[in-house]
Amino acid sequence: MVKIFEEILRRRTFGIVSHPDAGKTTLTEKLLLFGGAIQEAGAVKSNKIKKTATSDFMEIEKQRGISVATSVMAFEYLDRHINILDTPGHQDFAEDTFRTLTAVDSAIVVVDVAKGVETQTEKLVNVCRMRKTPIMVFINKLDREGRDGFDLLDEIEAKLGLKLCPLSWPVGMGAEFQGVYNIWNSSLLLYEGSNKQKIEKSFSINDLGSSDLENRIGENAANTLRDEIELIRGVYPKFDKKAYLEGDLCPVFFGSALNNFGVKELLDCFVEIAPSPQPKMSIERLVDPTENIFSGFVFKIHANIDPNHRSRIAFVKIVSGEFQRNKNYFHVREKRQLKFSSPLTFLASKRAIVESAFPGDIIGLPDTGNFRIGDSLTSGEELNFKGIPSFSPEHFRFINNADPLKSKQLSKGIDQLMDEGVAQLFTLKSNGRKIIGTVGALQYEVIQYRLEHEYGAKCSYENYSAHKALWIESKNEKQLEEFLKFKSRYTAEDKFGRIVFFADSSFGLQMSIEKFDKLVFHEKSEY
Repeated sequence: MVKIFEEILRRRTFGIVSHPDAGKTTLTEKLLLFGGAIQEAGAVKSNKIKKTATSDFMEIEKQRGISVATSVMAFEYLDRHINILDTPGHQDFAEDTFRTLTAVDSAIVVVDVAKGVETQTEKLVNVCRMRKTPIMVFINKLDREGRDGFDLLDEIEAKLGLKLCPLSWPVGMGAEFQGVYNIWNSSLLLYEGSNKQKIEKSFSINDLGSSDLENRIGENAANTLRDEIELIRGVYPKFDKKAYLEGDLCPVFFGSALNNFGVKELLDCFVEIAPSPQPKMSIERLVDPTENIFSGFVFKIHANIDPNHRSRIAFVKIVSGEFQRNKNYFHVREKRQLKFSSPLTFLASKRAIVESAFPGDIIGLPDTGNFRIGDSLTSGEELNFKGIPSFSPEHFRFINNADPLKSKQLSKGIDQLMDEGVAQLFTLKSNGRKIIGTVGALQYEVIQYRLEHEYGAKCSYENYSAHKALWIESKNEKQLEEFLKFKSRYTAEDKFGRIVFFADSSFGLQMSIEKFDKLVFHEKSEY
């Protein structure tokens, strides 16, 4: 018990979220670099640097320069065990990000200094706030010309509804950017050296009134910094750890992930104040991480993570107790025991077999098709962790086989990719045709690419016109039969045999709700 308690206190599990191109994956790379997990940081858009980002390990990510799937990375830093989940920023992959946020204990939100708060950032922060997830903000790309720091803070507070507390402040911006003043520990950090991809020596000045400040950054910059820090201390609240942990106060750091400015300061503060694994509510009861019994849930499945071995991995967030290799665990949905001889920890696509893992850790379980997203594993107790739904898709297309000789490969590929939860497969009741529904249109391109390059199968699409897909719940079998007969052309089954209704318009949906009043129409699969 003492060991579990100590390991829980060492854990920090967090997600990095932002709008696309705010520098989220670059920040992840630099955190790994400071943590000693990698020797040289890669770039998402690698023009001069030939190394791609560690967290973008899928081939399509390397080609497109965007993250299309959440990646998991673990490393040790200052005697803390850090688990990072780098999420897709693009709205077309938001469902993967929403589910990932169920597996984190805190989040870092990345904001571009020039663009400010963008649409996707608002949506993701709303999810965090709904769950009372503690948030830290990193304002990135200070090496470029951007907006005034105070204007940005005002916008973040107004648009995201966050109460902010700056813990660092930039010295200059763009061409005049010299470093950051760390309010958290009252030190000024300046970076020197021409090779900005390597960590350089930093200088520390504790007293802002010291004349040494002028010697380092010049008189104008020194006076400006003194005035701005004085204003910050007068306007913004002091840091309160309790308020931060309750999701009511958000520390803010400034920097440039690409040039290593401000990243170490963010990481040092994060490991000190961020929450260790927290209790999680199941349908049955609140589960505390310090409990002896093991419990965890599947929040992500990645098919074909290694194309050479056709491997499929279920990502499990450990909620309580200690997970041990080669020990039997209870699969709650299937009500049977499973043993895992090769549980994995990750540094993106690099994997290592782990003997044991603790609350807060993310482990990968090689899977032959036993798991669905949302499944629970326990020492024996029936626990069901909710809050990991599939959302109603917004785009619908028929999928057709473009190579009849590869029907088997296509069927297997679709089956495995749909298990990841990035898209949903529906089979029309009227004629058996397959429809793929997605939250974003870019998913179709990703599915097509992965089917061809990972499974050797080719597909084509046809548009299917639908306003919304809704899951149907019924407590009146007679009315359900009548509905299925009346709407036979617009009903389908999802991958798990649940009935789905394709509404052709909002008016048509309202008419159906009024006519079939004993049926319930759900926009999420979890009801």
